[in-house]
Amino acid sequence: MAYGPAPESDAEARDWIARHNATFGHFIGGASTDPGATFATKNPATGEVLARVTQGTAADIDAAVAAATDAFPAWSGLTCHARARILYAIARLLQKHARLFAVLETMDNGKPIRESRDIDIPLAQRHFYHHAGLAQLRDAERPGHAPIGVCGQIIPWNFPLLMLAWKIAPALAAGNTVVLKPAEYTSLTALLFADICQEAGVPPGVVNIVTGDGDTGAALVDHPGIAKIAFTGSTGVGRRIREATAGSGKSLTLELGGKSPYIIFDDADIDSAIEGLVDAIWFNQGQVCCAGSRLLVQEGIAGDVYARLRARMARLRLGDPLDKCIDIGSLVDPVQHQRVTALVDANTEGDTYRAPLDLPAGGAFYPPTLITGLSPAAPLMQEEIFGPVLVATTFRTPAEAVEIANNTRYGLAASVWTENLNLALDIAPKLAAGVVWVNATNLFDAAAPFGGVRESGFGREGGWEGLDAYLKPTAPLNPAPVIAPIAAPETPQPPALDRTAKMYIGGKQARPDSGYSTPVWSPDGALLGHVGTGNRKD
Repeated sequence: MAYGPAPESDAEARDWIARHNATFGHFIGGASTDPGATFATKNPATGEVLARVTQGTAADIDAAVAAATDAFPAWSGLTCHARARILYAIARLLQKHARLFAVLETMDNGKPIRESRDIDIPLAQRHFYHHAGLAQLRDAERPGHAPIGVCGQIIPWNFPLLMLAWKIAPALAAGNTVVLKPAEYTSLTALLFADICQEAGVPPGVVNIVTGDGDTGAALVDHPGIAKIAFTGSTGVGRRIREATAGSGKSLTLELGGKSPYIIFDDADIDSAIEGLVDAIWFNQGQVCCAGSRLLVQEGIAGDVYARLRARMARLRLGDPLDKCIDIGSLVDPVQHQRVTALVDANTEGDTYRAPLDLPAGGAFYPPTLITGLSPAAPLMQEEIFGPVLVATTFRTPAEAVEIANNTRYGLAASVWTENLNLALDIAPKLAAGVVWVNATNLFDAAAPFGGVRESGFGREGGWEGLDAYLKPTAPLNPAPVIAPIAAPETPQPPALDRTAKMYIGGKQARPDSGYSTPVWSPDGALLGHVGTGNRKD
């Protein structure tokens, strides 16, 4: 079906870049540094140079760690409420400037504006809102714990701002200070986030951002002033980081690559499963660590699934990422395009189908691709492609599906599609995966921990489990219980929970339409509780 372009304006993002003269230094000690030796950051959809970013040196890392070290005593010494207020302010400012962040993310990364606008930026906001709450509750929920210290954080290019939120929000909520290195391809939203930190009142040195390539990241990992390293990226780099930190006393969490199975049983709702599959593998052009890149289909329905999937692929829309009608944008860089091309071209098994879509001239666009008939041991079934390429094989029984799904060195996520929930709940625990989705995929929330097993890493991001990675115990884990008498309060105390009394309408209790409540006080001025405030509709 024909459609007209619906471009999102990039004027505000370009104005922000221009205000910085399209050349950026680091963000250290609460201020931007003068640019040093720089490299270009480009729009991968056009090849246009957007700005020049400073290559971080060992001296830059020294300065950032020193600033974070100096800021740590005051930041960790704040009350939980004070830290929560600042995290909340960051969340509100991310929300206020959501459009600017979304457009800049799309320009720098190549992902469709619909994804950055509707998924990445709102979820980043959610992480800061949620961790503002965790910050407020830290001492009550995690007594006998303290922040670790200065945290070094290294994030990838596939979800630049979201990965920043996954790292910085729990670290600050726990009371740590951070030095973050964004990916060299996608540094701009991290630098825009630095502006947000200043506006939100983050004390100088609490958040430091040093841009650069892998050498900058290595300097951060090796720095003796770092107490913890948090890394999201490839398994190969994660392995080197673990070797570098072994024996150093540094805490370490790794969220690494994946080759996630997407299992469709013969009783599944096939159309729903295919729509879920579009999200699982072609979301962000397949550049997702938990992408459902291995399709396992029960043998009896394989032909039908493949036919419907090819038809759906032909209707995907590929083009300018700033077009709000686009489903698939550009890969992040020509280097990634070359890597995906080389892996697919080296394959000699199965049948390859490329969606018949027109590729824009220029840019790092790659067509959605399906390769069927592969053996479970085929290289493309084992290696992470990190592009819009889906590989497929078949299975006969649930036991065989589990065996094929686990036939990989990774273990990040899995999706199971069946109308038989007993079957799903039976095989889910047998899958070697940190996360298993049932009749769904790519479900994320700041309250839900996410992470992998095997060579997909260790540690969790999100929820209390994610916050725990930024705390250390200060007391014995199993101290002797202390039993103290409970004295009756001298005066009535306000209720510990929200005990708002409902109204009684139509023979049952009902909440007021207004959603508001009125406090009820005792004669001596103590708050007894709340009652609903009715309105005309009630």
